[in-house]
Amino acid sequence: MQIAIIGTGYVGLVTGTCLADFGLQVTCVDKDDNKIKLLNSGRVPIYEPGLENLIYKNVSAGRLSFSANLKQAVQQSQVIFIAVGTPSNDDGSADLCQVEEVAAEIGRYLNDYKVIVNKCTVPIGTARKIKEIVEKSHCENSCCLEPLSSGSKTFSFDIISNPEFLREGSAVFDFTHPDKIVIGYESEKARKIMQEIYRPLYLLDSPFLLTTLETAEMIKYACNAFLATKITFINEIANLCDLVGADVHQVAKGMGMDGRISPKFLHPGPGYGGSCFPKDTRALNATARKYDYDFKLLHAVIDANLQQRQIAVEKIEKAVGTGTLKDKTIAVLGLAFKQNTDDIRESPALDIIKILLQKGAKIRCYDPMAMENTRKLFPELFYGQDEYETVRGSDALVILTEWNQFRNLNLTRIKKLLKEPIIVDMRNLYDPEKVKKLGFRYTGIGRN
Repeated sequence: MQIAIIGTGYVGLVTGTCLADFGLQVTCVDKDDNKIKLLNSGRVPIYEPGLENLIYKNVSAGRLSFSANLKQAVQQSQVIFIAVGTPSNDDGSADLCQVEEVAAEIGRYLNDYKVIVNKCTVPIGTARKIKEIVEKSHCENSCCLEPLSSGSKTFSFDIISNPEFLREGSAVFDFTHPDKIVIGYESEKARKIMQEIYRPLYLLDSPFLLTTLETAEMIKYACNAFLATKITFINEIANLCDLVGADVHQVAKGMGMDGRISPKFLHPGPGYGGSCFPKDTRALNATARKYDYDFKLLHAVIDANLQQRQIAVEKIEKAVGTGTLKDKTIAVLGLAFKQNTDDIRESPALDIIKILLQKGAKIRCYDPMAMENTRKLFPELFYGQDEYETVRGSDALVILTEWNQFRNLNLTRIKKLLKEPIIVDMRNLYDPEKVKKLGFRYTGIGRN
């Protein structure tokens, strides 16, 4: 079976590579010639553990290729995955321009029966919108007299909604060991083709959820909105723990022991970020507004998450203890929105740095993978070669991303390099009592 993946961003590249590793013939397409040249030269535009080796393996085996020729990819493939970006509009709704553009291109080049699979996170109803666009485009370009219909005997394509559930930093594992595979469909023929594509996972007893197009789209938004809510809830509990003298780690442990809750995503920090949760919570909220529904809980989650950045800054101000951050040098460890990625999209670390700069602070920073991306936005910052160069001469150390290598710093050396022995640990990587015994003034979140 020949597969085309349109879009070589995070989702498209992981999806295409993993499907090729299942033994399928996959062509990943992108209109960005520079990205295609980069991939064809053996380099990968994103950092994701295990992905580069998997790409090399499948390119070498002849199962995976990269092209800017969308027409050829569409016409040679039976199944076409749409995996392009859906960024936020100014009002929080999802911008579907790229999805609509690709749908029209697919319709223009249809030459046989195709299964068109939407892999993007999109508002409910988008799958049917894609269907309409493909029909219209195909009819206009083939001069057909009757509109195509997946319910007719002569249909030329079917639409599938197949949302992704990949975590950055463990996406290859998540694709090959999924909690679930959601397939929204109308046609039995398309359903069988999708199950054949995912047959290696079916044989591993991965659960399939077969449902309608709209339900599949809602499942994706509901999952991300709930996880964002869970993160925000434990952050709110942590803030309250600071006031009442409780330990949020013990609270989270106690909550996680409840089988109805589970311990996952109960880790306090500076708020959620990345390419999914901020965008998807806003988009779901915009969908609610469209239908005149006041989604009060989601409003609160979005607002509280933004406020968490400000709370982090207030902790830094209090820890420095001079009443002002003007001309204070702050060493920041962590720029990516989470560990094991170079993704800085809506990273809480960058939001916090922005506020610190507005308050007159000077920033020295380090991240194992995200400095190149950050330098494009903040070229004026000092970027250290490692943690220790970054800390040298700073008034305080602030930890904003939970990279494993930050968990075992040489604190004796750190103390000598700092002007003042101040650590603001917004990921709670260290035991407060142990750090205080070394002579540090330590601030965590929910552990005072």
